[in-house]
Amino acid sequence: MKTMKIRSQRGPRLGRIAFGLAMTAAAWAMPAQAANWFEMNTWLSGPQYSGKVPACDTTFALGLIKVRFWEKEFTFWKSGLSIVEFDNIQETAYRPWAANTIPRRFCSATAVLSDGVARPVHYSISEDTGFTGAIWGVEWCVVGLDRNWAYNPQCKMARP
Repeated sequence: MKTMKIRSQRGPRLGRIAFGLAMTAAAWAMPAQAANWFEMNTWLSGPQYSGKVPACDTTFALGLIKVRFWEKEFTFWKSGLSIVEFDNIQETAYRPWAANTIPRRFCSATAVLSDGVARPVHYSISEDTGFTGAIWGVEWCVVGLDRNWAYNPQCKMARP
């Protein structure tokens, strides 16, 4: 009668883990170096911003805020609130930081909600920060309804 040897899988697995840890430690131990000639001359040109950001009263941004506000309130908070209209739309700042940063237009408005309460809303429109970096990105905050505290206190983090 033949006896079969059963190999333990523990040995090879521990070896692979040890090898991975050794390679990680070796990579971290290497000193950082500047880019070589090839790296500096092949498509590392950096961002090419045009600086063309839509105005604060564009229907693109305001419509996106309306839809996303309703979606957030309906899905997460079950409140049924929605934005009926925007009043007093004004630009707060345009490109307030260094010249090579992402172009942003900061805006403020008053949002009239479906419950009849008017609340301040702060939003920014940024170049190339939307879906896959191909369209404008819009970030917004309605004062008093930032329930997850993403822009706390009082939507201060949504302003320049």
